[in-house]
Amino acid sequence: MPGRLNVGVIGVGRMGRVYAANLAQRVPHARLVAVADQKPGLAASFAREFGIGRFYESHHGLLGDPDIEAVVVIASTSTHKEMIVDAARAGKAVFCEKPISLSLEDAHEILRVVEETGAFLQMGFQRRFDAAYLGARRKVEEGAIGTPLVFTSISRDPFRPPLEFCDPKVSGGLIADMGIHDFDVARMYMGEVQTVHAVGGALAYPEMKEIGDIDNAIVDMVFESGSLGVVQLSRNAVFGYDIRGEIWGTKGSIQIGYFRQTPILMMTREGITHDAVPYFFERFESAYLTQIQDFVDKVRNQARPSVTGADAVAAMKISLAAQASFQEKRPVGVHEMAVAAKH
Repeated sequence: MPGRLNVGVIGVGRMGRVYAANLAQRVPHARLVAVADQKPGLAASFAREFGIGRFYESHHGLLGDPDIEAVVVIASTSTHKEMIVDAARAGKAVFCEKPISLSLEDAHEILRVVEETGAFLQMGFQRRFDAAYLGARRKVEEGAIGTPLVFTSISRDPFRPPLEFCDPKVSGGLIADMGIHDFDVARMYMGEVQTVHAVGGALAYPEMKEIGDIDNAIVDMVFESGSLGVVQLSRNAVFGYDIRGEIWGTKGSIQIGYFRQTPILMMTREGITHDAVPYFFERFESAYLTQIQDFVDKVRNQARPSVTGADAVAAMKISLAAQASFQEKRPVGVHEMAVAAKH
């Protein structure tokens, strides 16, 4: 059995801190060697807090560290292409949070370099490692609900992130950045998507219009099998973090997710109440840990990545088709994205 894997994390902001802390404290076969972040002082602050000996203010410095065998990229989507390509050419195994990039041209360039260098690339889609989504997948594969006919996915944040993150030029925007999780699990349960039709608007936060993004959207889907799907996206679930799904089949249905964070009901004269899931970390804490453990184990054992770059590109095509549908006010075939990328 190989020894511990030396890992560096690029980006230790909100999400990167989750990954880096897990690698530093909770993944037994990993050793967090260094962190990097372009924001002055952030990498140094994290390194001091967690006792990490090396920190950098650019990914170039981290990739030049000969002790690092694998890198975890948790930077803004607009930087993914440069960082993945540089890491692959530096001979590092790569884990990267979704989406893979902002454009299909960049995504295909990433895949070309990964193939050319033989680099290991695993993409981050944590719902694939969540107990509820995994359990539902097993039930579907066992035929427990017969043939899946209709897929519904709900993703609602309790508030909008900072405008600088929501900016489509940075994150890709609501449909591309947030909806890509739903499109990925849609493929997992139902197969490939044929067409999408999206509507949406800046309904709760008018300031979203200033950056060219929206805060609510509904995306209807038709799968290649003829089955149907719908994705609901929102930035204003004021009560908490609402991530749920349902697969409706010929013999029954499976519901995924929950509202209540703790198994407590308050029953008083004022009524019956319970708490709600606060945010993404509380809902998917175990999934994030399992996902990064899986990456480390796959690299150590020279196994195939659980979620490939091709998986990321397939989900990205759906999100880009949905974005095009919203902008052009028409149904859009997912195949049109591949054609558009060639021109």
